[in-house]
Amino acid sequence: MRRAAGFTYLIMLAALAIFGIGLAALGQTWSEVSRREREQELLQVGAAYATAIAAYYRQAPGGTHRYPLSLDELVDDTRFVGTVRHLRRLYLDPVTRAPLEPLRDSAGFIVGVRSTSSARPLRRMRYQLPSGGSVAGERYADWQFVYAPPGAP
Repeated sequence: MRRAAGFTYLIMLAALAIFGIGLAALGQTWSEVSRREREQELLQVGAAYATAIAAYYRQAPGGTHRYPLSLDELVDDTRFVGTVRHLRRLYLDPVTRAPLEPLRDSAGFIVGVRSTSSARPLRRMRYQLPSGGSVAGERYADWQFVYAPPGAP
């Protein structure tokens, strides 16, 4: 009778070890899926910012095209009589959960945004933005979501 109890104990230990290995593999897969989702969300958020900057630039009253001085101007464009929103709200960087870093031109106007994460992306291919640009790089911080008007250098 004692030998059977010891054998059951060994079977339970082996089953527990196999269960633990399975959970570890599931955790790695879950982590990668989550990272892919955050990366895709960063592409969507960055594209939304680039599109909003393009709309801000194109919808200039009086024909004077300019970029915004702050990201808040994309949410509440005060150049018009009524409220004009090029972006519903300021979105956080899905990778770092922090605000995206504005990219400025030599005059101090915001031409785009980028992530501050130094992590390496899973996506290695160039991604085309709806506003006409594209993003690629070795780190998320290299992904720059910029609007350049047609004919700009």
